[in-house]
Amino acid sequence: MAQLDTLDLIVLIALLVGTAAYFTKGTYWGIPKDPYAASFANANGAKAGKTRNILEKMEESGKNAVVFYGSQTGTAEDYASRIAKEGSSRFGLKTMVADLEDYDYENLDAFPQDKLAVFVLATYGEGEPTDNAVDFYEFIMGDDISFSGGGAAEDRPLANLKYIAFGLGNNTYEHYQALVRRVDAALTKLGAERISAAGEGDDGAGTMEEDFLAWKEPMWTELAAKMNLEEREAVYEPTFGVTEREDLSADTNDVYVGEPNKNHLEGKSRGPYNSHNPYIAPIVESREVFTVKDRNCLHMEIDVSGSNLTYQTGDHIAVWPTNAGKEVDRFLNILGLADRRHMVISVKGLDSTARVPFPTPTTYDAAIRYHMEICGPVSRQFVSALAAFAPDAASKDEMARLGEDKDYFKEKVSNQYLNIAQVLERVSEAKWANIPFSIMIESIQKLQPRYYSISSSSLVQKSKISITAVVEEIRVPGSKPNVVKGVTTNYLLALKQKQHGDVDPDPHGLTYAITGPRNKYDGCHVPVHVRHSNFKLPSDPSKPIIMVGPGSGVAPFRGFVQERAAQAEAGEKVGKTILFYGCRKPSEDFLYRDEWEMYKKALGESFELFTAFSRETDTKVYVQQRLSEQAALVDELLQKKANFYVCGDASNMAREVSIVLGQIIASRRGVSPEKGEEIVKSMRSSNQYQEDVWS
Repeated sequence: MAQLDTLDLIVLIALLVGTAAYFTKGTYWGIPKDPYAASFANANGAKAGKTRNILEKMEESGKNAVVFYGSQTGTAEDYASRIAKEGSSRFGLKTMVADLEDYDYENLDAFPQDKLAVFVLATYGEGEPTDNAVDFYEFIMGDDISFSGGGAAEDRPLANLKYIAFGLGNNTYEHYQALVRRVDAALTKLGAERISAAGEGDDGAGTMEEDFLAWKEPMWTELAAKMNLEEREAVYEPTFGVTEREDLSADTNDVYVGEPNKNHLEGKSRGPYNSHNPYIAPIVESREVFTVKDRNCLHMEIDVSGSNLTYQTGDHIAVWPTNAGKEVDRFLNILGLADRRHMVISVKGLDSTARVPFPTPTTYDAAIRYHMEICGPVSRQFVSALAAFAPDAASKDEMARLGEDKDYFKEKVSNQYLNIAQVLERVSEAKWANIPFSIMIESIQKLQPRYYSISSSSLVQKSKISITAVVEEIRVPGSKPNVVKGVTTNYLLALKQKQHGDVDPDPHGLTYAITGPRNKYDGCHVPVHVRHSNFKLPSDPSKPIIMVGPGSGVAPFRGFVQERAAQAEAGEKVGKTILFYGCRKPSEDFLYRDEWEMYKKALGESFELFTAFSRETDTKVYVQQRLSEQAALVDELLQKKANFYVCGDASNMAREVSIVLGQIIASRRGVSPEKGEEIVKSMRSSNQYQEDVWS
């Protein structure tokens, strides 16, 4: 072999390095990072290479209690934070809050006997875990579960684990509290010891907060006895340090003024786009689909081309809202921060496990406008905590009464749908300047994206997503009337007004920073991401389908029918496609009336639309009545294994549709009503019956 000279060696080494780099990309390097998580880590001063070993994390941070949360909308995370905070302030526990998706669980069998785990778990959809709880749920429920110590399930490997559980659910759903009940049973089966009864908060009954408050007191009593904890007088101990930065201004390049992460701050937004990292998408079309002046329903087309965002018919689009200027001003004014709204602040966790909920440095205005759910419901516990910072004795007494008397609180706050700034205004018009901003960050949920059923077909418009959204408004009568405006739908209405030439849109007296931070949303853009759903058409288009979707619940069915019409036009065999749709009057709010005629031409006899109008005559007619009238057709299609879909209100319509369907099956097949209900449950289990509902 000829001797290699120096140049040959250099070339050969370079080729070897390049080859190794190519085949290890995505494994050892070039791994996509979550830019949002990185910005949080930077804000908290966290170190690179964060451990996924929860025992190691607890040991190095000196914690003896961890509160895990599985949360879809932020509520479970909020309750987890409150449990951790109270455990620390009242009982001296060294607590930390942990996102379930941040850790591995094979070593739970080594959990120390003198430590505590708390699980705060929301049930999502039809008995499913929330997105961040999927891996934990699949692990703990697995048939072949194994732990680091090698013990099998029958060996009761979690005998050292002491835990507490609280679930969040909605009793209008079929699988109420499924997650916490299943996880509780699994942990017990594996030998873990639950302290106190598992709590359950019911959002469907509107008693979530009171359920939590009623559960936690006996829980703390039992926990204190079990772990020999001594209760002490609870005093406010901040989780976050807030520092005003005179050395920075809102115009400084590295100050966040609403950007969700560093890439957006630097103008280098890139994917993957998800629940931590939105895509700033252009709105290419917006129009009103109601024909009355006092109500609004928006149809919007969102362009996601070039973003690598994909969707399937039946998925959801998440819209990242901005708080209305009126409510931002109210919040700043009552706290005495109006003159310092653009003051730059740095927020830092005072504990190594504390996670700042937004990137910093930022401004008071930006934190409140883009990151804090300032229009959300208020808890008695929060009001009670703010009493200590009241501007005078009378206000302090009133706040204390609101915090202690649940009936008084319900009358003055809950029934009025007041947000926290409105509560403070009504208690005292004086500035509440003594309230630390840190307690507001800790106690107010992070402003969450709102999810809408996509109303278009991915087969027909691959890179354009349709939204159908009724603009929300609740009018509360009384001596001090209150009008509650939907945060996101009014924001979208403002964008629609802007797109149609309104220079200063102010839907229902509200204004929005619709051009976004540093005008990055100018030209009618909105931050979005896509969430995939199990609400899907059958893979075989010849299979029949039955859809029930009154009001804006028809949104996903527009996509379903749009897709089937396109398949029919392409020469595919399309099965019977039945839609039950309801609204008030055909002259006011009949959504997509002209389009159904167009789809009918494409689908021919395969498509049938049955309508129910609740305000057209003196007799109110609803979709469940139309369903009952078509009992023969419905049962015939179900016997042919038709998929049955329901979208809309969970508490009334969806529940009644389910009951009517059971009655139809019982009547048509000559079986008992109980058997009819059993068949409907079986349809749910096999995914023949699918729901996309909300309360």
